[in-house]
Amino acid sequence: MARALPTALVLLLLAATAGAFALTERAKLERSPIYAPRISPIFSPDGKAKPVANIDFRIRPRERIDVWMEDAHGRKVIQLVSRRSVAPHSAVDLVWDGVTPAGIQAPDGVYRPVVKLIDSHRTIVLPSDVRLDTHPPTISVKHPQYPIISPDGDGHADVFRIPYTLSEPAHAILLLRGEQIEFTRTRKTTGELVWTGKKPKTKRSLPPGRYVLDVATQDTAGNRSKGIPFAIVQIRYVTLARSRVVVRPGGRFALRVSTDAPDVQWTLHGRSGVEPRGTLHFRAPRRPGVYHLYVTVRSHTAACTVVAG
Repeated sequence: MARALPTALVLLLLAATAGAFALTERAKLERSPIYAPRISPIFSPDGKAKPVANIDFRIRPRERIDVWMEDAHGRKVIQLVSRRSVAPHSAVDLVWDGVTPAGIQAPDGVYRPVVKLIDSHRTIVLPSDVRLDTHPPTISVKHPQYPIISPDGDGHADVFRIPYTLSEPAHAILLLRGEQIEFTRTRKTTGELVWTGKKPKTKRSLPPGRYVLDVATQDTAGNRSKGIPFAIVQIRYVTLARSRVVVRPGGRFALRVSTDAPDVQWTLHGRSGVEPRGTLHFRAPRRPGVYHLYVTVRSHTAACTVVAG
């Protein structure tokens, strides 16, 4: 009899353990009453890309629900739904614009949607956080800069490259006279913007002149910083130091040519040639008169009036 008691106690403990294990496994296999959640991870009421947070999910049983947003400290911020009746497997699609019941915008931070199943006496905090972010990131570039480019496709100074650093992962933006001309696809914190000297829509090379470039940035929530002017870019294809030269008939004269091409073509009163860039030397026509000297680089030409007399 003395031996039977310990044996019975061991069997009782084994049965209890097995029962507890079965309950635990059944709890693991029990499906959640809420499924298929789709929740915006970040939004900004001040941004255009994602001005609201979407909170979408489905309910398995027939239920009455309350839904609210709480902050990172578990405090209720706003009630989105109160005692709504939903049919089995119904979709619940909600939107929060970041405004509190007092009509003011909630501060930046992390918020969580909470669903209360009134009939089932359960409260479930949905697993996805919602970040409210209204502050645009900052972008840093070297400034001021005064580059010279000649976007004629000859491989010499065709583009202007701008290394940048962002305060957080975001898109970098390049603007020409306030118009967006480049928007990076990735959101890396470092990278390089490139300007090819082309018109934004036609993609044709811009005429010679000076152009002011700005940089800006936009984060995932759609917050966009103001453009910061940082460079005055001069587009130059071929430029002559003087537009008019006065020389005696048959006399020699020199003219400096500024270009990125290694060689230039020139024509003057029926004569022509190819010379290295830099200072070109010419002889004026022997007869007095007004002539035109043309210096060409690819499809771009500069002219100088030569007065022999």
